[in-house]
Amino acid sequence: MPRETLLLIPPMLCDARVFADQIRDLSHDHAVMIAPTHKGERMEEIASQILTWAPSKFALAGMGMGGMVAMEVLRRAADRVTRIALISTSPQADTPQAAAAREPQIIAARAGQFDRVVQHEVNSTWMAPTTDKVGLVRLLTDMALALGPDAYVKQARALQRRKDQQATLRKMTQPTVVICGMDDGQYPLKRHQFMAEFIPYAALEVIDGAGYLPTLEAPDAVSDALRRWMRQPLVLRR
Repeated sequence: MPRETLLLIPPMLCDARVFADQIRDLSHDHAVMIAPTHKGERMEEIASQILTWAPSKFALAGMGMGGMVAMEVLRRAADRVTRIALISTSPQADTPQAAAAREPQIIAARAGQFDRVVQHEVNSTWMAPTTDKVGLVRLLTDMALALGPDAYVKQARALQRRKDQQATLRKMTQPTVVICGMDDGQYPLKRHQFMAEFIPYAALEVIDGAGYLPTLEAPDAVSDALRRWMRQPLVLRR
């Protein structure tokens, strides 16, 4: 039986480097693809574009904003997604306060102050205390600057306008894993526990020594969790 293709969707202002260790590890057994999240100003548009070039069937993993896009992909084409991993993410829509708080950063990015926006968005307090924060901030800054202000504005707009996906979670029948860092300062452990309980038959993998970016903070542990998930049998549940 052919191995499933794994489609990875990165967080806001990140590229394939955020999954570098997982790509290196999992590509021994699977074709691995990376989906961009800056090709539209709505989650629906981003997900639709991904589905135009994705394989007919694929495993799906998304982190942060990428997890939100993954939920929209699943909502639109559940029959094409064989399994799903949600990493450091949330199914909830932006609150009015959170959506409004993005507006000054969007204005600054458009006004040529993207360096300042990146400093605001790269938040080391979301990382675990044991993480090499200097090195990780440098990598995140490099990825953000490589994507640029136009990509940022599109991503921020998509986050502002995203729908609540809790109903999508309730309908999931694919093998599912929810992965989070024990010290995630953006989406704390309790939120991930709630999300895992919301999804029928979902497994929860809590990564020690990691915060919001477990793929970079504890890469081997995340690769192990994803490998276990990819090995789960494709049992249709109702």
